[in-house]
Amino acid sequence: MKTSKTIGLIGGMSWESSKLYYELINKRINEVLGGSHSAKIIMVSVDFAEIEKLTFEGDWDSIGAIMARSAWQLERAGADIIVLCTNLIHLVSDAIKEHVSIPFLHIAEATGDAIREKKLKKVLLLGTKFTIIC
Repeated sequence: MKTSKTIGLIGGMSWESSKLYYELINKRINEVLGGSHSAKIIMVSVDFAEIEKLTFEGDWDSIGAIMARSAWQLERAGADIIVLCTNLIHLVSDAIKEHVSIPFLHIAEATGDAIREKKLKKVLLLGTKFTIIC
């Protein structure tokens, strides 16, 4: 019987952001559970150069296919939930959701929930040109 969940991370966009997700998740697990606890994590890391090229070309279908394949790999490896370690690529979240049967944690939904919970009236979005335009 499984006692804890395994988080599947799609990373590599960039490795620095993937590192940050890994670090923050593990810090939070340790805060909540204490002791020497850390998160059960599986990561698929994509080649950022490929994603960057496709982004500048506007080839979101190809990016979606890469993300869907990565999500499928995570599910097959035993992940219970999928997290995408980047903001912009959430634009292809439907491609991810269509190819897996496990939950996908969408950054905009989680952010919206936190904003509503705190009853904030104004928020600021910082991001790359692609994030702001999309």
